Amino acid sequence: MARKKSDGATDAAPVPEPEKKQRWYHNVRDAYQMTRRVNPAITWILIGVFVLTMGLALAIGFAWGHPIYMAFFGLLLSLTLLMAVLAWQTRKSSYKQIDGRPGAVGAVLGQIRRGWNLEQEPVAVNPRTQDMVFRMIGKAGIVLVSEGPSHRAGRLLNEEKRKVSRVAPNVPVHTVQYGNEEGQVPISKLTRTVQKLDKKLTSAEVAQVSKRMQALGSAKPPVPKGVDPMKARPDRKAMKGR
Repeated sequence: MARKKSDGATDAAPVPEPEKKQRWYHNVRDAYQMTRRVNPAITWILIGVFVLTMGLALAIGFAWGHPIYMAFFGLLLSLTLLMAVLAWQTRKSSYKQIDGRPGAVGAVLGQIRRGWNLEQEPVAVNPRTQDMVFRMIGKAGIVLVSEGPSHRAGRLLNEEKRKVSRVAPNVPVHTVQYGNEEGQVPISKLTRTVQKLDKKLTSAEVAQVSKRMQALGSAKPPVPKGVDPMKARPDRKAMKGR
């Protein structure tokens, strides 16, 4: 019940202001600022793309006899190329920020939305070295992705592969080592490597395998706090320009 003041007014609880919706240009700004912190040359890269595109469009326009039309076309093309280059550089900067940090695999593979089930926590962890293995299930089968030096990650992967094969003996099991050593997959190629695997299962079989894998659970402790996947991922709206 509201308390009456001496002058007859009442005290009312303050109404919180509704959260303002972030516009697409705010997303673009955030992506640019994040990229510039990692790659200060991004400003000159974007300026160069704009100048070269507009210069080429105007040159064609004057040669063709329609400079105004080509200037308008060049402006649209320049903006499109700017967004594409910014998206590419934002993705590279995001990867560079988390490369080598615990939990990088989960942050990167978490961007794959369609057709894959990714365990949020690693399924195997070496508490002393922080080496870990993440598990994904999709139409290619079961994919185990490790973090850590190859001589240690290989053993961890083989142990997890034996566990998985006992639960799902007829399901293809793929192992991938993330890292920058020879024979490992760098972070920039990790998503593409997983998505290129040949599809062997149907959607119904993927669901059945996922249920079987739930019996194995995930490892404890969870992913170390060194990587915040929400901050590590590129902003999709900014990358699309909307």
